[in-house]
Amino acid sequence: MTPAERQAARRAEQRQNLCAAAARAFTGDAQLHYRAGRLCRGLRPLPLHAPHLRTDPQVDDLASLRGAADGAALRLTHSDATLHASLCPTEPVERLLFELFEQLRCEALAPVAMPGLVHNLRHRFETWSRAFCRAGLADGHLGILLYTVAQIVWSRLSGWPVLEESEGLIEATRAAITPTLGVPLAALRRHRAEQSVFALHALDLARLVGVMMRDARGESAEEDAEALEDDEAVRVMFALWFDSDAGEQVDMGLAATGDSRVLREADQRYQAYTTRYDRELVPATGIRRELLAQYRDQLDQRIAAQRINVPRLAYALKAALAVPRRDGWSFGEEQGRVDGRRLAQLVSSPGERRLFLLDRYRPVADCVVSFLIDCSGSMRVHIEQVAVLVDVLIRALDQAGVATEVLGFSTGAWNGGRARLDWLAGGRPQHPGRLNEIAHLVFKDAATSWRRARTNLAALFKADLFREGVDGEAVDWACTRLRARAEPRRILIVISDGSPMDSATAQVNDAYYLDNHLKQVVARNEAARDVEVLGLGVGLDLSPYYRRCLAVDLSTAPDMALFGEVVSWIGARR
Repeated sequence: MTPAERQAARRAEQRQNLCAAAARAFTGDAQLHYRAGRLCRGLRPLPLHAPHLRTDPQVDDLASLRGAADGAALRLTHSDATLHASLCPTEPVERLLFELFEQLRCEALAPVAMPGLVHNLRHRFETWSRAFCRAGLADGHLGILLYTVAQIVWSRLSGWPVLEESEGLIEATRAAITPTLGVPLAALRRHRAEQSVFALHALDLARLVGVMMRDARGESAEEDAEALEDDEAVRVMFALWFDSDAGEQVDMGLAATGDSRVLREADQRYQAYTTRYDRELVPATGIRRELLAQYRDQLDQRIAAQRINVPRLAYALKAALAVPRRDGWSFGEEQGRVDGRRLAQLVSSPGERRLFLLDRYRPVADCVVSFLIDCSGSMRVHIEQVAVLVDVLIRALDQAGVATEVLGFSTGAWNGGRARLDWLAGGRPQHPGRLNEIAHLVFKDAATSWRRARTNLAALFKADLFREGVDGEAVDWACTRLRARAEPRRILIVISDGSPMDSATAQVNDAYYLDNHLKQVVARNEAARDVEVLGLGVGLDLSPYYRRCLAVDLSTAPDMALFGEVVSWIGARR
């Protein structure tokens, strides 16, 4: 990391500490703190109930960060979570809108005696509004409808005028929908201090907007497929700015961790007794072709039984991972730069206004995603569900134009193997460090498409791959592979069901030697900021190791709801 990058990281951390202090002071909750840009209570991040609460500490200014923190603090203070959960609609779009309306209600209750807080809230919402428009998300049917509703409700509750820059953009839509939404809109401000009464009108408003959105999607489908795809991307992107309430998630156990005395006494210097037997393998090459084809048929049957909508996941992933990139000019606009080729029209038709041009942007998913699968013995019982999850995500990412690779890690033998025999022959020196022969597995590299690698992915079913796990070195290896790629955004997803474990290493060092090394590796790569390291826990909360983690229940095969949750998690910016 360069000195400039270290200084920027320190500034970002200072801003987050300031925001956390403000949130603690306002709510009186001493457990609130920031971690990886998210407001957390203890180890768990608090849900984001509105799109404008998601920020990036590396990009957003202090007023925006304070505004998001103040909004979260107001939600904790003024909203009864139990009452809100009991009233939430089940239809996804209506639920998102209901969450947004409740968040805006809480922000409208900001104390007038705290003008700085009120200013931060307004600045944050307006900053998000500008970003939404500049990303081109308000260009389609659904985008402009969602944006207009958000602006109208915010203005009605806060008393501030809608964003001046987009007032002309939403005028026609506002005029069209206000007669239908007028009654619940009028009631929102009157009852903003009474959550139970406010919620009834918010539900009516959400249902009416939901009907409008379904009608708009139907019209888009009749017009052309491209318009439908754009509207789907907008809807997905709007949904990805939200989080579900943590109280609705399955309660997962927390990964056990502790302090390594051996690593501490060695000044945190990790070592391996020998790397002589370490190997990087392609598992598919060691399996008979007929058996590999049988494994692939078994995986295909599992996926077919789940009826997964892969194109829909591809749209969601593209919307989540894509960033705007300039793609020429948009001609015939009513504002922007003067188009010299159309000046003759001004002479022939003085009333003609479409004489300008604007920069045209298109979303590009310039990204690479790597899946690193823990192939330790305990993962063997979950591997069918993990294979379904990874294969479907790889296929969807491939359709979205995102490069992917699938890696794994295990050991070459149980209980130390040849490395331990060398240690015994060498006189059993104390604290030898990692004492096993590691095996790094390549199921699919980033240069190979899913179609060409689909058979090799079925090698995950090979039972004798699953032995023990040295997670820290595997994460370092996977990050090194990603750094060799040219894509500007690199994401590593580690799929594991527990703490690192190698019996030989634990016996001659201590129980937390590999555990603490994993924490070092993840912290170092997170600080470098060139690879985003995520932890996907299989029935376990991996937050002791990974700042961005998600625990999933794979006791049954993954369905569309689980895939939607994983896509939202992957797409979240740092």
